[in-house]
Amino acid sequence: MLVYDGVKLLDVAGPAEVFGEANRLGADYTIVLVSPTGGDVTSSIGIRIAVDDAAATEPAPDTFLVAGADIYPRTPVPRDLVEAARTLAGRAGRVASICTGAFILGAAGLLDGKRATTHWKVAHELAARCRASRVDPEAIYVRDGTTYTSAGVTAGIDLALALVEEDHGPDLTRDVARALVVYLQRSGGQSQFSAPLQGPPPRSPAVRRITDLITANPGGNHSLGELAKHLNVSPRHLTRLFHDELSTTPARHVEMIRFDMAKALLDQGHTATQTASLAGFPNYESMRRVFVRELSLSPAAYQRRFSTARRADEGQQ
Repeated sequence: MLVYDGVKLLDVAGPAEVFGEANRLGADYTIVLVSPTGGDVTSSIGIRIAVDDAAATEPAPDTFLVAGADIYPRTPVPRDLVEAARTLAGRAGRVASICTGAFILGAAGLLDGKRATTHWKVAHELAARCRASRVDPEAIYVRDGTTYTSAGVTAGIDLALALVEEDHGPDLTRDVARALVVYLQRSGGQSQFSAPLQGPPPRSPAVRRITDLITANPGGNHSLGELAKHLNVSPRHLTRLFHDELSTTPARHVEMIRFDMAKALLDQGHTATQTASLAGFPNYESMRRVFVRELSLSPAAYQRRFSTARRADEGQQ
């Protein structure tokens, strides 16, 4: 893994923990941290990271990962990082970036002609710098051949889980995810955004109180009348507040929170019937209608498509 001054610590530690946990369960990864000079580096939060080697002297790795930092979407990538990335990528079996590490791969020409992603906030900047690449601002991670790119911060964990699954299969990967208390993985084709994060948060404390209530317990009784009682207002007034603040209705907001939870439950292996109940839908058919409307897929088709990270054919599109 290529690190450098200003690197995000979680971009380094998150994937490393996945590989380390996989080792505990029977894998045999060796994690090596390299920097352009071989010197230790300081992370974005000031914690010093001990480096094992210089990029130029590191033997051919099976997997080359480059972590991200806040600085390079704002400034050009320095030449030493570009050369380090190019050198390691040329020797590696597969190449991957975490979050804004894609800017380093891009500066080295390693994303040319490829589909890629990065944190949604800076995806437009990556697209502007890497005009020969097709940047997807929503995907959690993207595979194009032997090149992988991932979205912001924790998506590096999803990417690392996908790499472990590629190497060791879904059973070991599922055990790693359980040990780390994370989803088996959010598949690369899913959106970076969950329903509560699409758009700005409510300005009104009253509306925020209701959205927090729904998010905390998607399966609860969130009829319009019940939600209005929490604020001691009329259902009509609550509907007006939601329209003004979120450009939606309370019922549609509840439905989208449940839809987001249902996707996560299906990703974890629950049956469609179990998912409908756990996510708070009145019945399976009501959940199915939402999936078809939002994804043009039934819940069962969604689960078949996204239950594993082995989607190389889609990554080539």
